[in-house]
Amino acid sequence: MAAPKGKYVWTATVGEKGQIVIPKQAREIFNIKPGDALLILGDEKRGIAIPPKGALSSIFSSTLLEEDDN
Repeated sequence: MAAPKGKYVWTATVGEKGQIVIPKQAREIFNIKPGDALLILGDEKRGIAIPPKGALSSIFSSTLLEEDDN
């Protein structure tokens, strides 16, 4: 069964220090380079998500806009 276009599934193993290696294909597709900071979101019911690079500034900007509206 082929994944829908633009959708991917990978696995990663957690090491003894709690580190994971992001698969090479994922790093290439999402332009993740050594030293990049990634935003990790967690929800106890839904799990962990790693949004695209730049999502933090987008979230921060929308939060500021919401505050300005109040």
